[in-house]
Amino acid sequence: MIDKEKIEKAHKRISKGIHNTPVLTSQSIDKISGCRIYFKCENFQKIGAFKMRGALNAVLSLDKKDINKGFVTHSSGNHAQAVALSSKLCNTKSYIVMPKGAPKIKIEAVMGYGAEVILCENNEKARVEQCNKILDRTGANFIHPYDNYDVILGQSTCAKEIYEDKNIPNLDTIICPVGGGGLASGTIKATEFFSPKTKVILAEPENASDAYASFNQKKLIPVKNPNTIADGLKTSLSEKTYNIIVSGAEEIITVSEEEIIKSMKMIWERLKIICEPSCSLPLAAILKNKAKFKNQSVGIILTGGNIDLSKIPF
Repeated sequence: MIDKEKIEKAHKRISKGIHNTPVLTSQSIDKISGCRIYFKCENFQKIGAFKMRGALNAVLSLDKKDINKGFVTHSSGNHAQAVALSSKLCNTKSYIVMPKGAPKIKIEAVMGYGAEVILCENNEKARVEQCNKILDRTGANFIHPYDNYDVILGQSTCAKEIYEDKNIPNLDTIICPVGGGGLASGTIKATEFFSPKTKVILAEPENASDAYASFNQKKLIPVKNPNTIADGLKTSLSEKTYNIIVSGAEEIITVSEEEIIKSMKMIWERLKIICEPSCSLPLAAILKNKAKFKNQSVGIILTGGNIDLSKIPF
């Protein structure tokens, strides 16, 4: 379903609507970690997260007639903003189903891109029912946050940019967080076709470790009652993402809440940039396993920088 040509076409398709985000390094973090780390800063991406890549590719993969019907999704975070902005760029309507408890700042951000926001109860059944009502009423197109090959293709362009950056040496390892698995799957496929000697390692919260369990038990296990500060990683793998991850990832490393917070603070302090908790897991995985990565060249995808500033105590 995903091959090198499709990744290249996806990258060309979305290139005018995304940023080729910078890659940062830090001598102090390298000294602490014992390896050379290259931070791909998707927190500088449009809407502040990598999700823009997948949403825009899914939108632009359709013909004009279907695009004009508009788009529907359910999300309380970055995917909601990505679908809203992608729809706006194509001069079409978007309908975003969000839970009633979603942060006000995120609801306002989605509305700021011209989307119609529909609030529902905070459970999967309510989200699906509300989306189905909108689909029946509008005839719009549904874009799943990760269980969609066009979304996965869009996410694959992030790692592709790393591998094509002439200022970055051949990487021994690339690490990204895993929640629903869209970015993880895209990273695995991009690595397969553009840097096949690089190992793909995924990082996941201990408190939401369904991907770790699924990977090691070789069967899809849904997440139950996730309780983690990494709110972007509370979702479960889908069949599509599970199959790609179980066949293409080297391993999945889990990290504690304390390790997530410690690495996030290090990124803020040493790189002088803002990242959300979900971003910091790859660095946490390295710091937890220094011997494993000693003297390696490691790529890290900083997935986003959207935080709720109202929760900062100053």
